Amino acid sequence: MPATVVVGTQWGDEGKGKLTDLLAKDVRLVVRYQGGHNAGHTVVVDGESFTLQLVPSGVLYPSTVPVIGNGVVVDPAVLVAECDALEARGVDTSRLVVSGNAHLIMPYHYELDRATERSLGRNKLGTTKRGIGPAYADKAARVGLRVQDLLDARIFRQKLEIALREKNAVLARVHNRLALDEEEIAHRYLDELAPRVGPMVGDAVALVHDALDAGEHVMLEGAQATFLDLDHGTYPFVTSSNPTAGGACVGAGIGPRDVDRVVGIAKSYVTRVGAGPFPTELHGELADLLVERGHEYGTNTGRRRRPGWLDLVMLRHAVRLNSVSEIALTKLDVLTGLPSVKVCVAYDDSGERLERFPYHQSVLHRVVPVYEEMPGWEEDISGVTRAEELPAAARDYVGRIAAAAGVPVSLVGVGPGREQFVRFAA
Repeated sequence: MPATVVVGTQWGDEGKGKLTDLLAKDVRLVVRYQGGHNAGHTVVVDGESFTLQLVPSGVLYPSTVPVIGNGVVVDPAVLVAECDALEARGVDTSRLVVSGNAHLIMPYHYELDRATERSLGRNKLGTTKRGIGPAYADKAARVGLRVQDLLDARIFRQKLEIALREKNAVLARVHNRLALDEEEIAHRYLDELAPRVGPMVGDAVALVHDALDAGEHVMLEGAQATFLDLDHGTYPFVTSSNPTAGGACVGAGIGPRDVDRVVGIAKSYVTRVGAGPFPTELHGELADLLVERGHEYGTNTGRRRRPGWLDLVMLRHAVRLNSVSEIALTKLDVLTGLPSVKVCVAYDDSGERLERFPYHQSVLHRVVPVYEEMPGWEEDISGVTRAEELPAAARDYVGRIAAAAGVPVSLVGVGPGREQFVRFAA
């Protein structure tokens, strides 16, 4: 059975964790394919909230094998702490498999991330300062340490010595920071963390392909989203990996012909964390209302998210970039009670109407959204279980989104709970 990719179509925080959890009950493997612990997923089960950073959402189902793929960067201390926290709440993490080819986040990555962000001043990117970017930079520069290096102390120490020689020089001479102690790091990673992480390490690529060959369903779960993609996002205000569907293949070790379903997650409005262009951004009372109703604060950082109306120009572009086959729309309930709702159908660039997402960042920074206004609805939809039970105005809103995106909306979220979704005929 071919694989399913779950991908965010906006700037993240669309509800991928909840959607992945909903679909995971029918799959054998859930594979996290990129990112690190800079992106958290929140899943609500029977009123109990679970926050996941590195562990894939499928861990909450005992029949599903959660896999951290080669495209992820892993802080082993965070991974161990997350597993311990889940175990303390009765969640079995013994099935977790971590790719030996995933790269490690090291202490100097944190130091470099913080120092670099400070040095940028007013031009800072708004990173989470969790070492993600520097870890991916080392991966590209071919000087990174990988998860498998935890299993070979000699190799680990050799690589650490070489890396620290350069990193300490940069930290001291460029950023006026104290040097990190090589022996202290080696002890922490080899003596304390390796015994905990070692049993989790495996051949994730073989595991995924064995499942596919056996006709089992595999789901690929990304962090962040399309417009935070290193290549296709609003650069430089992006993450350091490829959250798009193409990145799923690289980060999990499969080919494009192994994927036959791409579910694009879109929030019923848009939010963004940190700096960067945002054509439909809202301010004032309406923005505050969306933030409070939608609990729009970062899962990991607690930072307030910037809210705005749904941008259909963005959504159409995300559908193209990811070959999205269907859309799962989340948080429709947050819009309940508004007298009207708006969607951005085009951009105005000094009198020129743009219906495609501009490739040039200067254009994106200056465009003005062209809105289409639609009637709102007053009815509480949090208990709705069938599409026909939604208010007519809500159904029209969903239909407008599907028409603009060019693909069907198959699921609509009407509340935070695991089962608070309405299925539409795809």
